[in-house]
Amino acid sequence: MFYDYKVGGSAAHVFCKGRCCVRFLINFRLRNAQKMKAPDDFDKKLLRLMQQNNKFTADEIGQEVGLSASAVQRRLKRLRDERIIEADVSIVAPAVAGITVTCIVDVILQDGNSKALEKFKASLRKCEEVAQCYFVTGTYDFVLVVQTRDMQHYESFAKKWLMDNPNVKHFYTHVVMDRVKTGFSIPI
Repeated sequence: MFYDYKVGGSAAHVFCKGRCCVRFLINFRLRNAQKMKAPDDFDKKLLRLMQQNNKFTADEIGQEVGLSASAVQRRLKRLRDERIIEADVSIVAPAVAGITVTCIVDVILQDGNSKALEKFKASLRKCEEVAQCYFVTGTYDFVLVVQTRDMQHYESFAKKWLMDNPNVKHFYTHVVMDRVKTGFSIPI
């Protein structure tokens, strides 16, 4: 199967049969990531601060890192334009939305061809209970982070999105007892 793959302005036309193209895509991503301008020391300081609190003003950041407010704004704009900063978001406490159950779900598909994989990915992108979805190597095809109001809600989710999906061969649910550490910041 042929498909187009695009990262940061660079594209490739790839032939895939099943999962054989994974190595190519990883190498393609790495080569294109290397084309990004490497963050300098000021950028790294900005990124560390923005990961702690993205509501800092340009003046506050400038005082902390030793740059003018306008220099901070230019750098932040470039970091966003280059997708080094992917998003500015607010993280809402799950309890506010009535979310009391978090599950980690390992999924094995019956059919691993590229069309089936893309169909499964597309369906999960539409599912509001799936907070995160990872296509992984190893025993499982996907690892999901699912957030629901209670176990009855999880059961409804599992029936609709997993049990009733003919391409889901097996799934294994791990109910989270305690969120020991969560976050999206990366070490810089």
